[in-house]
Amino acid sequence: MRRISDSLIEKRYMHLAIVGIRGIPNNYGGFETLTEFLVEYLSPEMEITVYCSSKDMDSSISTYKGAHLKYLPLSSHGSIGILYDSIAFAQSLLKYDKVLFLGFGGGFILPFLKNYRSKIILNLGGLDWKRSKWSAFAQKVIRLSERLLIRYSAELVADNTGIRNYILETYGRSSTLIAYGGDQAVKRLPDKESLNTYSFLKKDYAFSVTRIQEDNNINMILDAFSSQDNIPMVMVGNWNNSEYGLKTKLKYQNRPNLFLLDAIYDREKLDVLRSNCTLYIHGHSAGGTNPSLVEAMYLGLPVIAYASGYNEYTTENKALYFNDNGELMTLIQKYKQMDLNRMGQDLQTIANRLYLWKIVASQYKTLIMR
Repeated sequence: MRRISDSLIEKRYMHLAIVGIRGIPNNYGGFETLTEFLVEYLSPEMEITVYCSSKDMDSSISTYKGAHLKYLPLSSHGSIGILYDSIAFAQSLLKYDKVLFLGFGGGFILPFLKNYRSKIILNLGGLDWKRSKWSAFAQKVIRLSERLLIRYSAELVADNTGIRNYILETYGRSSTLIAYGGDQAVKRLPDKESLNTYSFLKKDYAFSVTRIQEDNNINMILDAFSSQDNIPMVMVGNWNNSEYGLKTKLKYQNRPNLFLLDAIYDREKLDVLRSNCTLYIHGHSAGGTNPSLVEAMYLGLPVIAYASGYNEYTTENKALYFNDNGELMTLIQKYKQMDLNRMGQDLQTIANRLYLWKIVASQYKTLIMR
């Protein structure tokens, strides 16, 4: 009985807040996916509160998979996102035992809350200040926030060896390497409806699911595929969410070798399209371990990735890589000569060793309880 009582006391005592995301349930990005699985695996062992944006989320449910959802009436995007992150950060540090901060926007409030430093666990994700979508001024602001976050956080998480090296070399601080899980992706065979809807499922095709922004090398990929007829390219993304996306879709949408599909939030439909592709194309360049890449690895897909350095770390150099349009075109033209099955098997082996959510959640639990 004493052992049971002790565990109940521990559960009541440890209250974790997760800050810096748009919200859950997830239909947006990698940090939201991470939050969902941390909630799923850790809420039976501790209380969790997740801060959400009522401006960005369609739902206003109060709990999700055992976690409490707390809403702020601000958007998590753009410059107002810094205010959103800062308010959530300040509230959570004053109220909860530990705070997991995901992202880059809350650094400016921390000098005023430095006495609460021991509560903070930080995961920056990638190097957001490098993204070309930001103006030069915004990049400087983001990098300053990054510096403050790293200075005032007790624990640092790097999701990629390249990010861990960057933190050590730039700031002289060590970090714990924890990536993302990919085992939410499921191999699904196409049904009759899918085959009728998506004609490309009946033959070889390349596939990518991505946010439509310049630093993901969208134009480079579409230029390479539209310049050959060996294999079509299917790209799923949020084309309508930005001026860049709208202009890019308008430019390429009538190319015969390209299928540009709007974002698909039905995971079963996405898995059908993704898990039956011949090649998975990954163009992310801004750093960190990308969730869509580890999902592709878990499915055993052959991957051709942009040579960012970070992607090589994620795939342990078992994929193929390109630096520019010409190199990608060469790989596309030679794909039938490649041992794609062997590549997919090697990447799947890595994913089963590193990129499982039960492993990721256990690593976070160790940090939280330390």
